[in-house]
Amino acid sequence: MPAEDLVDIKFRLFDGSDIGPFRYSATSTVDMLKQRIVSDWPKGKTITPKAVTEVKLISSGKILDNNKTVGQCQVPFGEVAGGGVIVMHVVIQPSLAKTKTEKKIDDSPRKIVCSCSIL
Repeated sequence: MPAEDLVDIKFRLFDGSDIGPFRYSATSTVDMLKQRIVSDWPKGKTITPKAVTEVKLISSGKILDNNKTVGQCQVPFGEVAGGGVIVMHVVIQPSLAKTKTEKKIDDSPRKIVCSCSIL
């Protein structure tokens, strides 16, 4: 594979630390990048993704779609700073279904007591 088809990407976390850089093919999908982030997530962080679906990648101010390739997401080479390493920001967004199930909701039937008086 020619070197120009490879892209160096590092992932910036919420606390300013980085994962990477790693070298990817321009045909790698955003979903593949997210899988790498989840598997290489640093130990001891207060926020940790449990699944790829909780990870959002942002590059050049845009949230990247899972089915897009690195080649489709990258900025033109003239605009890449820092020695040719692309920085993508990582946002962790826990799934809503999980958040709702973690809250304890008392759905048990309630007895209604009425203390009405008839005049």
